[in-house]
Amino acid sequence: MSPDLASTPPGKLVADEGGGVESETEQILREQHRYYEDRAPEYDDVWYRRGIYDLGPVGNERWFEETAKLEAAVDDLDVSGTVLELACGTGLFTRHLAPRAKRMIAIDAAGSALAINRDRVADPRVEYVHADLYEWVPPDDMRFDTIFFAFLVSHILPERFQEFWDRLEGWLAPDGSVFFCDDVAGTEPRRSDPGEPVDDGPDFAHRRRLSDGREYTIVKILYRPEELQETLATLGWDADVRTTGEEFFYGVASPIEADPPQPR
Repeated sequence: MSPDLASTPPGKLVADEGGGVESETEQILREQHRYYEDRAPEYDDVWYRRGIYDLGPVGNERWFEETAKLEAAVDDLDVSGTVLELACGTGLFTRHLAPRAKRMIAIDAAGSALAINRDRVADPRVEYVHADLYEWVPPDDMRFDTIFFAFLVSHILPERFQEFWDRLEGWLAPDGSVFFCDDVAGTEPRRSDPGEPVDDGPDFAHRRRLSDGREYTIVKILYRPEELQETLATLGWDADVRTTGEEFFYGVASPIEADPPQPR
């Protein structure tokens, strides 16, 4: 799924592919964008545990038990109005949301993933947008009853975390809510979660490989549910974050209403 691609505060300077200079963080984000663009054809292999992502009989059984729980949680969502899906990817969750939405916008920065999503879902209610979510603006000041994103929280830079949630608050309709899910911290390390740490790199940087051996550095930060819930509370969100067991967390969040002014 496609993450934050916007500019970030400068870090360590490194040479770019064109012989210029850019911050280390900017280079990682650029690689991350390329990774998800190139990974689209095999993204579903992770979800269905095919090829290099096969966990073996025991690991696959546990994985499928938990993906079923996660999909059930998505199916339990009250999705009946306008829906915004961020980092919609190849449509693994779009297919659950679109049939219940009155209108839906699905955004991703990877055009290759959008193409797969469009073919898979084939729903005229879904408007696909190829854009960076930090640059995109809702059309006609549109507001959304549900904002949904899967496996995006872990790819947001710490210094952009508050900005990300502030943007979501501005896009929500009154009484709207945000649903999110991601990999939970504490699972056994594997090639797709989180990847290999980068020597002398920032803590959030991890190396990933595709089936053909191509390597990329990405942002991947794993959270524990209670940690994420507390962080969101400090940002002004009331969140209920739960786990499917060992693999995933999922949560629903809405902005905390400010206390009304007291009479003097």
